[in-house]
Amino acid sequence: MPVKLHISKRRLLRTTAGVLAAAAVFYASEDLSLRLHIPASHRVFSQIPVQSFDAVKLKNGRTEFYFDPPQTVACVNAVLPHMGYATCWYVRRHATRRTDIDPSIKTIFPQ
Repeated sequence: MPVKLHISKRRLLRTTAGVLAAAAVFYASEDLSLRLHIPASHRVFSQIPVQSFDAVKLKNGRTEFYFDPPQTVACVNAVLPHMGYATCWYVRRHATRRTDIDPSIKTIFPQ
C-alpha cells in the first residue's frame, strides 16, 4: 500500500527560507573572516601554477599539442569564491587547461 507524503506549502517555504538563510550567513561569515584576516595565521590568498595548452586537430585526424609556459593564478583559500577570485581547491583540481582548436569548423566571420 503506497504511503502518501503530505508536505504543506508553509512547511516547504519555511524549510527553503531556512536553507537560504543558512547559506547567506555562511557566505557572509566566510567573507568577513577573509577580509578581517580571522584567524591572523590564516593565509587569505595563494598562487597556484596552471599549465595551459592548445590541442590542434590536423587534417589527417591526428592532434598536435602546443604547450604554453606555466602561469601562476591567484586564488582565495575558502570554500566559496570571494572578491573575484576562484577558490584554491578548485584551481588545484583544474591545474591543466586545454583549448581545443579544430580548423575544419567554419567561422561566421570571414577573414
